[in-house]
Amino acid sequence: MQNKGLIRALAIILTIVCLFQLSYTWMVKSVESSAKSYGKGNVALENRYLDSMKTQKVFPPLLNVFTYKECKDRELNLGLDLKGGMNVTLELSTADVIRGLSNNSTDKDFTSALNNAVTRQGNSQEGLVKLFGEEFTKINPNNKLAAIFSTADLQSKVTYKSTNEEVLSVIQAEVNDAIKRSYNIIRTRIDKFGVTQPNVQQLANDRILVELPGVKEKERVRKLLQGTAELEFWPTYNFGEVVGQLVEVNKTLKLINERDSLAKATASGITPSVNDTTKKSADTLANSTDSLLNQIKNTASNDTTGKDSTGAGKQMSAEQFKREYPLFSLMTPADYMVKTQEDQKFVYESPRLGFAMVSDTAEINALLNRPDIRSIIKNDLQFAWTAKSSNPENDNVRELIALKVSGRDGRAPLDGSHVSEARGDRSQTNNQPEVLMQMNPEGAAIWKRMTGENKGRCIAIVLDNFVYSYPKVNEVIPNGSSNISGNFTDADAADLANILKAGKLPAPCRIIEESVVGPTLGEKAINDGLMSFVIAIILVMLFMVLYYNNAGWVADAALVVNLIMLFGVLTAFNAVLTLPGIAGIVLTLGMAVDANVLIYERIREELRAGKGVRLAINDGYQMAYSAIIDSNVTTILTGIILYIFGTGPIQGFATTLIIGIITSMFTSIFISRLIFEWMLNTNKSIKFSTKTTENLFRNKNIDFIGMRNKAYIASGAVILIGLISIAVTGFNQGVDFKGGRSYRVQFNEAKNAEDVRVSLATQFGNGTEVKTLENDRTFKITTPFMIESNDADADNIVEKKLTDGLKINKDQIIWSQKVGPTVADDIKQEAVLALIFGLLAIFLYIVARFRKWTFGAGAIIALAHDTLIILGVFSIFKNIMPFSMDLDQAFIAAILTVMGYSINDTVVVFDRIREYLGIHKKGEMSLVINKALNDTLSRTINTSLTIFFVLLAIFIFGGETIRAFSFALLLGIIVGTYSSIFIATPIVIDFDKKEREIKK
Repeated sequence: MQNKGLIRALAIILTIVCLFQLSYTWMVKSVESSAKSYGKGNVALENRYLDSMKTQKVFPPLLNVFTYKECKDRELNLGLDLKGGMNVTLELSTADVIRGLSNNSTDKDFTSALNNAVTRQGNSQEGLVKLFGEEFTKINPNNKLAAIFSTADLQSKVTYKSTNEEVLSVIQAEVNDAIKRSYNIIRTRIDKFGVTQPNVQQLANDRILVELPGVKEKERVRKLLQGTAELEFWPTYNFGEVVGQLVEVNKTLKLINERDSLAKATASGITPSVNDTTKKSADTLANSTDSLLNQIKNTASNDTTGKDSTGAGKQMSAEQFKREYPLFSLMTPADYMVKTQEDQKFVYESPRLGFAMVSDTAEINALLNRPDIRSIIKNDLQFAWTAKSSNPENDNVRELIALKVSGRDGRAPLDGSHVSEARGDRSQTNNQPEVLMQMNPEGAAIWKRMTGENKGRCIAIVLDNFVYSYPKVNEVIPNGSSNISGNFTDADAADLANILKAGKLPAPCRIIEESVVGPTLGEKAINDGLMSFVIAIILVMLFMVLYYNNAGWVADAALVVNLIMLFGVLTAFNAVLTLPGIAGIVLTLGMAVDANVLIYERIREELRAGKGVRLAINDGYQMAYSAIIDSNVTTILTGIILYIFGTGPIQGFATTLIIGIITSMFTSIFISRLIFEWMLNTNKSIKFSTKTTENLFRNKNIDFIGMRNKAYIASGAVILIGLISIAVTGFNQGVDFKGGRSYRVQFNEAKNAEDVRVSLATQFGNGTEVKTLENDRTFKITTPFMIESNDADADNIVEKKLTDGLKINKDQIIWSQKVGPTVADDIKQEAVLALIFGLLAIFLYIVARFRKWTFGAGAIIALAHDTLIILGVFSIFKNIMPFSMDLDQAFIAAILTVMGYSINDTVVVFDRIREYLGIHKKGEMSLVINKALNDTLSRTINTSLTIFFVLLAIFIFGGETIRAFSFALLLGIIVGTYSSIFIATPIVIDFDKKEREIKK
């Protein structure tokens, strides 16, 4: 073995790096376990513990270099189907952007062209701008778009002399910019939503993908994503002007709490004990602002030691402190850290009222918005929290800012509609990042007035009700230009500039696709996935030892290293592990075994030829390389196509499949070889078979080619029956392909599917499908009701009708999915393209590798044969099987995976045929191919059985979510093995024979 030392070093380094990457996940689980122990079932306490740990350096042990948050960002990322959450695809209304650019033109030709383009887009892959241009020209070829789009906002880009092509180019650029700005606003909203490890991606076709793990508040998310952003500029109150009101609020809350406690105790027949503090009047409790704030400072600085209003020291528990100061126990006043008069002047002239933990802001908001509290607060005083902490060391703290309502309508004097330009830059005075902004003429006039009225005071810049900064006005700004500085990085300044420029969303965003997985289903998916994973590993490792003796242990060791590397690489690249991804890993195990089987079968052949163990191992590896590389490359091609055309879980499956194939090739070829080298150098005994398996499949001489006509007839009959079923009854299409809403509902008692359907008929009308899943308490419900509605509240309306019709609560909806008609059409087109490109890529590779078109044709016909049989089975048995057999994205993934496996099997046979044709150049082709088929029969059966039992474990234990997916794979393994022997190879002979006849 050449470069043995280098390979050994590389293997050790890769294993250590992968283990280190996985250790982040171990540390995160350790911290979260401590949080559960701390909370003892109280989720709020668990979250508070985790919030406090975010900035704590916990890893590696003793060194403590990385914080919990940094470890969390680096842990193995689980998909929504494994941990629950919400997956949403938003579509920006490009039509509204175009209308806005035209200043909402009422021109008839413009309106008709835009409406026609929107209608056409439903069945087209072209962009709306291009379709709009075509329709506009079609209505009146002499019309000029410049007459409509030479508006004030576009005056620098569109003139009356601009051609239609030039105007369309400007419109497209503005639409692209609108999509980017919408993405930034959505990203900002999600970041402020408080979800761990959110994923926001800008997709093609004016769409934005949002993944929110662990989210339960579906309505809140829908409002958050579909609402229009609001940028506002507010004058502010200073701390010194408002602190008295805060004291009054605290005093009132204390009295309200005492009154409620007294009433509750009296109603219970208990005589309350009133301590000295409770007996004090409110006036004595808060003699002055200064005395109360001093009490808080003294109490906090001594942990549980406080001073009463007279200054006398006394012990105060945390509970007593909260009773005494209901507001200030949650929020630390702004002057808490004041030590000098200069500090005090700065604080009292700032609009910052206090600091609070992010987890406490909701409770503070609830207190300040109580009607009985609002009644004692100035009418023109409003509150808003900062978007982020001013302390870079602790991102869990927010500041409460006092806003001053100056207008009668309660609106901000200036909003984002007046900001015409904003950009990130560096300050000329201190070279720190800042944001430069320019307002339109109307905004400049308002800005001049605001800065004049608030000279020496702060103006708060608010987006989506969060304060981004509150700069102090040093002088009147007359020209509408200004700069905003703060605790910015260059990236922060660029982001804020985007937000300022965007203001509101350029156009409405509508949810066109949605998937929600409840935490219960997510936990079940993890358990099912792990169960199938463990059983599959045990089956594979047991088979290798039973069949290949102690050489099987070498393959098992390589398999363990393969798993470490696979999970390590997934973690390092921040890839998402989904339930289909686990299926991909399990399938990878089978493919890894295939490489070992190829090598071992070759070694056994060399041993039977009389070679010594060392030489047999060396030659066995050499002879197997070609087949291993060819078979794995075709599977990787399938994975790449799946990744390109798939979304969500399917991409997760493709990712794990690609990475798994690469790591399995490395471990099968190099790791196992290193172990064998060590065994040879230490004179260890190496055996590649047991007494039972030593002569199994040896000296077989089955005439496979002679049986090809019978195989053609049998396959033709099965395919014909399937095609008749497809033509007559069709398929059960999932919502991926037909559009609609799908729900998985769990009842507390057994139900009948027909009764469920009847219950929903009055709510949804006709077209609702109900299927029983797993047991008589879990059902899958699919309905097209309101799927084409543009109402932003449509999802909530449908969900309300579902719960009312079935008389269940929302928690019993454990999974839901929504796919709009446009998205469904796109998915179907992408599925067809994936199949076409998959076949084309495999055909080209086979032709390139074997340099004969007949090999490529045999492989493609075999793949078409496999696909048609699986489609036929899904059509025939769609209403017979006790699980869903819908055609959806997962089914397409299964078809492509079957294609990958089938071609893998075929390529191994083709590789042996190519080898034998090189040796027996004048031999009868049918005899040579028969010999190749018989000599690879052991490998074919061993690999097929191994992968079959692996997939059987997934099918039985993998859960309902991937049962149809694993069934398609199971069926594909059987059909693929059959076609590689009885279809692909005989086709090569028949085509080759035809080619020779034509040449003659």
